[in-house]
Amino acid sequence: MRFARILHAELRKALTLPATLVAAGISVAASVALAAYNAGGVRAAIDSGRLDTVGYTSPVEAALSATPLGTVGAVILGVVAISSEYAVNSTDAGGGRQVAATLAAAPGRVAVLGAKAITVVLLVAAMAAVALPVSLATARHIIGSEAPAEPVGTIALRAAGVALYWALTALLALGIATLARSGTLPLVVLIANSSVVSFSFLLSNLTPLAYYLPDLAGMRLFAQESWAMVDDALDPVTGGLVMGAWALGLLVVAGFAFARRDA
Repeated sequence: MRFARILHAELRKALTLPATLVAAGISVAASVALAAYNAGGVRAAIDSGRLDTVGYTSPVEAALSATPLGTVGAVILGVVAISSEYAVNSTDAGGGRQVAATLAAAPGRVAVLGAKAITVVLLVAAMAAVALPVSLATARHIIGSEAPAEPVGTIALRAAGVALYWALTALLALGIATLARSGTLPLVVLIANSSVVSFSFLLSNLTPLAYYLPDLAGMRLFAQESWAMVDDALDPVTGGLVMGAWALGLLVVAGFAFARRDA
C-alpha cells in the first residue's frame, strides 16, 4: 500500500512538470509531422507514376519511419523524472532541492526509483497511444485509396513494438540521468543519438557487436528488415530482450548508486 502512495505521488509530480507536456508534444507532433511528410512523398510518387523513387507505398511504413524521432519525447521524460529532483529551487522556495523533500516523505530510495520507472513507462505508453494512431491515420489520409491493405494484427504488433522501444529508451534515460544526477549531459547525448545520428549505427560499420547496443538491438521491435540501418540487426525477440536487459541492468546499477550515496 505504501508503494501505491509513492507511485501516486510520482505520477502527480510528473504530470505537473512542464517538461512532461513538452515531451508529449514533441513525440506526438514530431511523429505526426514526419509521418505526413513521408506520406506526402509517397503520394507525389503515386501521382507522378514514379514509384521507383520511394521505398514503400504503405502508410504503416510512412508512420513508423517517424518512430526514432518520437523517442526524443521518451528521452526527455526519462531524464526529467529524476533530474528535476536535483534542480535547485528558487530562493523564495528556500533554495533547496526537491530530492530532499521526496526522500523525507518516502525514505525507501529503491521504491522511489521504482515508482519513477513505472511512472515513466505509463506516460510513454500514453504518448504512444496518441502518437501512433494519429500518425497512421494521417498517413492513410494522405496516401489515399492506393495504400496497400495490411493485416491488423501485424500493424498492432509493430505499434506495440514502438511503444516498447520508447518505454525502454525512457528507462535507459532514467538510469543514465540517475547516475549523472543531472539532466543536461544525458539529454544532449541521448537526443542527438535518437534524432541526429545514431552512434551505435556508426559503430556498426566497424564491428557487428554494435548491434548489441540498446538502440540498435531494439530497432527490429518495429522496423522491417528492409530498413537500411537494421538489415543485419538482431531479430525482434532477441533484440527486445537485449534492449530490455540493458535497461534493467542500468536501472539496477542506478538504484544501487541512488540508495548508497548522499542525496
